[in-house]
Amino acid sequence: MKIRPCIDIHAGKVKQIVGSTLSDADKAQLSENFVSEKSPGFYAHLFKKHGLTGGHIIMLGPGNEEAALEALSTWPLGMQIGGGINLDNARFWLEKGASHVIVTSFVFYKGHIDMERLKRLTGRVGKERLVLDLSCRKREGRYFVVTDRWQNFTKEEIKKETLEKLSGYCSEFLVHGVDVEGKCQGVDLELVKLLGEISPIPTTYAGGAKSIEDAYKVKERGRERIDLTIGSALDIFGGQGVTLEEIVQFNREALG
Repeated sequence: MKIRPCIDIHAGKVKQIVGSTLSDADKAQLSENFVSEKSPGFYAHLFKKHGLTGGHIIMLGPGNEEAALEALSTWPLGMQIGGGINLDNARFWLEKGASHVIVTSFVFYKGHIDMERLKRLTGRVGKERLVLDLSCRKREGRYFVVTDRWQNFTKEEIKKETLEKLSGYCSEFLVHGVDVEGKCQGVDLELVKLLGEISPIPTTYAGGAKSIEDAYKVKERGRERIDLTIGSALDIFGGQGVTLEEIVQFNREALG
């Protein structure tokens, strides 16, 4: 288990956003924890310098391509990329330096898993370079995948059968706990525990981490099988709960 880095890009800038406030319909409700004056390339270089691997760049809406390309060119094959990835552009992003492409809405189409789309995408990029984003929200005591920048519920539940089926077509899962994303009030340990029990492939959880102690909680609840991403609480993103040095030290200890 390790902590992975992230670069979230919105309107061309590196930001940390409260996930549940991201909406196409009402931009006035958007809650931003942090807007950086530094470029995506700055952060990619920082992560490369400290050997923080397996991280992701997420393009939150349109108009972020140039910023994402800057980060990828700074660290070729060093980070994954997601946000609007589909059959037509997936190869482009791999050719521009992404180690993997991360996909949600293209596969979870009209509220369900479109297996034909998933098979075509896997055929286009290869299972080993595809990550499925299973970011989810809780409803009636169960977790369901949400799409379109976390705005729309699908009918696909986070459960063992679903993850086992999908694992045949990708190399990793990325799961944002959208209900706690960006709030720095602690991780969703119930979701982490569930993922640790049922996920058959490498999985990264993101959402709500407020201190380095949360990493140890994820390590325990996730059975040392679930990686963690820390965003809004991190000092380089304006946070006060976790320092970059703490993350680097945690990974050194965890990875020996």
